[in-house]
Amino acid sequence: PEWANRDLASDEKVRDGFRCHHYDAEDPKFTTPYEWKYCEGMEVGETYEVHWPHSAAGACGTVNQYQSPFYDGVFCNLDMEAFQNIVATAGAQGIASAVGVHGQVFTIVNDESYFYADMMRGMIIDGEMGEDIAYYTGSTTGTSRDNEFCSAYAPITWQVDRKCHMISASSFDKLCYDMKMQRDDMSSDLHAHGSRELVNHNYAANNHYIPEVAAVEAEPAAAVEAEPAAADPFKRRDLQAEASFIEDKMKSSFYSDLGDNVCAGKKLALDNKLCADLNAPQAGANVTKGYVGNLDVGEIKPNTNPYYASSMCPVNVHWHLG
Repeated sequence: PEWANRDLASDEKVRDGFRCHHYDAEDPKFTTPYEWKYCEGMEVGETYEVHWPHSAAGACGTVNQYQSPFYDGVFCNLDMEAFQNIVATAGAQGIASAVGVHGQVFTIVNDESYFYADMMRGMIIDGEMGEDIAYYTGSTTGTSRDNEFCSAYAPITWQVDRKCHMISASSFDKLCYDMKMQRDDMSSDLHAHGSRELVNHNYAANNHYIPEVAAVEAEPAAAVEAEPAAADPFKRRDLQAEASFIEDKMKSSFYSDLGDNVCAGKKLALDNKLCADLNAPQAGANVTKGYVGNLDVGEIKPNTNPYYASSMCPVNVHWHLG
């Protein structure tokens, strides 16, 4: 929609990405404003790509699991010496097998039949959601990278849902509330980030893999009477009490003692480099069925297992504009 807020939560112009094709200006679920309480600069009817970085070196299963910036979570238990040892012994495949990202694209609607309560833990896998996945090795993304300067955080696995889905605005607001309740300060990820340019064919890996999804013939749906829209399940909760929880968080030594966050500042500094000199696969790449990048990555393969099966956990969640 042309009216959508493409400037996010600040006056700074950011690079926007693609959009899903769900939007219908005649359908009120795409145009009825939502009263946001915790997310910032978000719009009903807009498209956002959610990323869940995962790492086997995260503080998995602890109160420090989720971190902003996500690099602190990815490298929480992996210093530069250990990182170099992995590369030296297991090669680049060791990194691609231990660090990955879930990617899933949503159009926000103001309709509670699309409510999902727990977006913190990773890609939504339910019916068609999380079913048609593209796997490839790439890199971290962000607007500091393009097709001239590339990310040196590579190769990492990408598992990307190829479909666009609809989700309620309240689902995102619940996610932002959950983010605000983490020990680490995740306020820098409560709004959409800008998008990286689609990766040039020459910098996309030649190991893209899309499994066949078994076709299921849908049975005709029985005619039913329309029911009134469900109430916002997030609004049914005691929002005044939730606001008090956030205030109490600020008073608690459990949250306020920064020394307790063992992942703080653990990001390993790897500078962007000229793409032509880096020779490392980049993301986000084309996930059209049949697409294969032009960058030969040899025997390196993406991790096609569920991330939890590789002792990886989500260490952050954030989203990009389109």
